[in-house]
Amino acid sequence: MADVIKMPKMSDTMTEGVLAKWHKKVGDKVKSGDVLAEVETDKATMDMESYWDGTLLYIGVEEGTAVPVDAIMAVIGKEGEDYKTALEAEQSASPKSESKDDAPKAEDKKEEAAPAQGGGLSEEELAAKGVTVIRMPLLSDTMTEGVIAEWHKKVGDKVKDDDVLADVETDKATMEVMGYATGTLLHIGVEKGQAAKVNGIIAIVGPEGTDVSGILAGGAQSSNAKAEGGEEAPKEEKQAATADANTSAPVAESSSDSRVKASPLAKKIAKDKGIDLAQVAGSAEGGRIIKKDIENFKPSAAPAKAESASAPAAEKAAAPAPVIPTYVGEVKFTEAPVSQMRKVIAKRLAESLFTAPHFYLTISIDMDNAMAARTAINAVAPVKVSFNDIVIKAVAVALKKHPAVNSSWGGDKIRFNEHTNIGVAMAVEDGLLVPVVRFADGKSLSHISAEVKDFGGKAKAKKLQPADWEGSTFTVSNLGMFGIDEFTSIINSPDGAILSVGAIQQVPVVKNGAVVPGNVMKLTLGCDHRVVDGATGAQFLQTLKGLLEEPIRLLA
Repeated sequence: MADVIKMPKMSDTMTEGVLAKWHKKVGDKVKSGDVLAEVETDKATMDMESYWDGTLLYIGVEEGTAVPVDAIMAVIGKEGEDYKTALEAEQSASPKSESKDDAPKAEDKKEEAAPAQGGGLSEEELAAKGVTVIRMPLLSDTMTEGVIAEWHKKVGDKVKDDDVLADVETDKATMEVMGYATGTLLHIGVEKGQAAKVNGIIAIVGPEGTDVSGILAGGAQSSNAKAEGGEEAPKEEKQAATADANTSAPVAESSSDSRVKASPLAKKIAKDKGIDLAQVAGSAEGGRIIKKDIENFKPSAAPAKAESASAPAAEKAAAPAPVIPTYVGEVKFTEAPVSQMRKVIAKRLAESLFTAPHFYLTISIDMDNAMAARTAINAVAPVKVSFNDIVIKAVAVALKKHPAVNSSWGGDKIRFNEHTNIGVAMAVEDGLLVPVVRFADGKSLSHISAEVKDFGGKAKAKKLQPADWEGSTFTVSNLGMFGIDEFTSIINSPDGAILSVGAIQQVPVVKNGAVVPGNVMKLTLGCDHRVVDGATGAQFLQTLKGLLEEPIRLLA
């Protein structure tokens, strides 16, 4: 009997995998140990091997498709064997497989209809002829779409499987996309500067002259619909603009400048700027006022003098009213499209703030000893250690003593992390990135300093990779270098807490009953109340305070 291949669980947190690439096609001979496909998990891209010998009879998942764990992906058996029997057996064993089995049938119907619509071969038929459909890859765990920053190939160019086709701007960085296919670039589906959803078709590579209209037929129809909708909008805007112009015209005619010859644009600008057209001299034919005349107009005090001359003698005897000078302003602004990074920041932080019940605890730290310790450390350290490096180390050590703060909410369970991976919030041009210092409690201050500096350089150059920002258990955000005394931060999900670090301020403090100068830094702990209670957060801050005020304990 044929063997059914299901999506394996390749990591402890994996719930689904994206079928990145098939290494075998229907009809190929397969041996135990052969790599059938590449699967993108939430951690990495991994090889999926076969545990059976035989012929690949059926493929139920297209490349670029997300597949839940244990969902049917393929069937291996003897050549010519009826694989539907094995699929039906899986259906009776699991109700979920019914929907999965129905999906290929529906897709088959769509594929049969596609050639009729587009006049070309279906994607399955083209694949058998060596045509590869290239889709927008999932380049980070938070990515939903990518913007094509640059195409390195154009339609008609020859392509090799290791060629870089395009640069894609994600929410984290600009990354290269390779086609993993050899042939001719037949189609580009997304222009430079445009966004494409994850798994959306961005290009097609295959033998020169291949008709790919069957694949594009469905997408073309929806694109036409969008285009029609897009054409309607400008028409409506034009009609609205015309209506505005028509309604504004009578107002202009009824005003004091109704008898003044002026272009419609000049009248509009004059109205926006509050300029009386009667005071403007026209430079066009017949004294007609145009845009240039309005822009070059400088208000004069002549009208005020004329009014005062025509006033009654009694009013002239009265004290003159103060003359308020005329100020002509202009409404100006610029708009820019939202970057991929800013879109994801907005989405993730909104989800965190409106899902996790936040509360905050603030504590003051005497930094006199920490300042003295930093000076002594930097005298012998191979790299310069910052106060932020000391805070990261102290946080990691404190988390080992308070695992409840080093936790995350999982809905029906709470994860208590025994490792300390500290996310370090870094400001970049388009927003914020949070690379992770892993196992920070076991690293020296010099090691942490070097790692943070390296992350900083990569972040500014947009060279950080997904492995650099994934897996944090706690986050530190420091605005002390900007002189901020104290602030609150939104928790970086799925972490259970975040620490906001303020500047070190020179303030009067009481020591041994006397008021003396001191150096104080305020820390604010933001907590997810689903996993961290007030007393738990307070105890963590007390431990952190002790470590920072006696930093020798960090070196013990």
